[in-house]
Amino acid sequence: MNETFIFYGSIGFMTVEFLWESYLSYRQHKVYKENKEVPKEVRVIIDEETFKKSREYGLDRSWFGMIAGTIKQCINTAFVFYWGQKYLWRAAGNLVQLVGYGSECEIVHSIAFGFLANAVSTVLDLPFSIYNNFVIEEKHGFNKQTYGFYFKDKLKKFLVSEAISLPIVASVVWIVKNGGNFFFVYLWGFVTLVILALMTIYPDYIAPLFDKYTPLPDGDLKAKIESLAASIDFPLYKLYVVEGSKRSSHSNAYFYGFFKNKRIVLFDTLLEESEAAKIREASPESEAKKESEKQDGSGKNETKKTGCTTDEVLAVLGHELGHWKLNHVLKNIIITEANLFLLFLVFNSLFKYKPLYVGFGFDEETPVFIGLYIVMSYILAPYNTVLSFGMTLLSRRFEFAADAFAKKLGYAENLKKGLVKLSKDNLGFPVYDWLFSSWHHSHPPLLQRIAAIDDKKKSVKSD
Repeated sequence: MNETFIFYGSIGFMTVEFLWESYLSYRQHKVYKENKEVPKEVRVIIDEETFKKSREYGLDRSWFGMIAGTIKQCINTAFVFYWGQKYLWRAAGNLVQLVGYGSECEIVHSIAFGFLANAVSTVLDLPFSIYNNFVIEEKHGFNKQTYGFYFKDKLKKFLVSEAISLPIVASVVWIVKNGGNFFFVYLWGFVTLVILALMTIYPDYIAPLFDKYTPLPDGDLKAKIESLAASIDFPLYKLYVVEGSKRSSHSNAYFYGFFKNKRIVLFDTLLEESEAAKIREASPESEAKKESEKQDGSGKNETKKTGCTTDEVLAVLGHELGHWKLNHVLKNIIITEANLFLLFLVFNSLFKYKPLYVGFGFDEETPVFIGLYIVMSYILAPYNTVLSFGMTLLSRRFEFAADAFAKKLGYAENLKKGLVKLSKDNLGFPVYDWLFSSWHHSHPPLLQRIAAIDDKKKSVKSD
């Protein structure tokens, strides 16, 4: 491969992938436009008013997604075509010299490049994010943020992201330059440790910087969740409710932690208003929080969605715990680690190949971080696309298995009710183009999940 083939091949694949994604989006947009009446097969799970609202929400998101995707594609193509990486690297060198370092100090130069790249990406994404939150999400009743809260949150996320990522950039460059012929093994080990460390500290030390986590107070819900966990030997350590309602009314639940230190987190938007009110009242900071919300703008638009009953919450958690019991999390970690090793092995064989850098405007320099960026973002782009689709298919298989696990626990009916209610609360459109859904949806569509739960022959598999 010469530099010309690498350069135009990268742009060519970016274009082909964009056209494919645009085609899929167009197919789904047609589904939104053509299904104006509730299809017969979904009348049992959704009323006409909710169907109309979810259709309008889907149309708005679809239009915006296609327009934003086209603009971003033009920006990304222009960035590559006009050697944006080269000029950003040069600007990073100037920044390094301003703070008293020579541009030949590659680690500091790479840190500056990473900072500028993240800053530029954040600024360019800002208009799209603002429109999505304050026009589309606002229009359909999901956005709970004011501009003040939004920008403060964005700044905090950027600073925390830089504080985490920049030391990692420095360490990666150092390992590659000093690790010898087997640096890719050391690099894989380092990144693995970083991933495990972040999985450990993020919920306890990073996530609380952005959202309030409150222990679930004693009561019927807590007792039943603890009983459910004990029935399948899930080593539950703590139960939390996260105050997701201060930014959005979308709902969720998840668990985290290693070994015998597991936590379950429920979004307050997942719960019925009566249960969520008990949690707010139990918080010792309840009054102070209300006053704070008036000042910073969080808590805007207090309209509450339906939420799930206790039995429905238990059914949803039965599904989530099914992922743990069936080792889905462990399997995903193993796949991630194997993929990382392969990526670094490929990088090891390519990062000294001069045309790789020349193709993107680096005629004299061969910076490690730039090489890593080019290999991961452009050279391996086809592989990453295929892998992403494969992981989507695997995720759907895992979701069916977790539903079947919850069914085995006796939650079939409540799981169906919970899934329907969550879909209504989140204005999930019940009709999807099969190709769009297969490519994009890591979770099967609602109708497929309900059909699988109703299938008497379906059994729990350990995959």
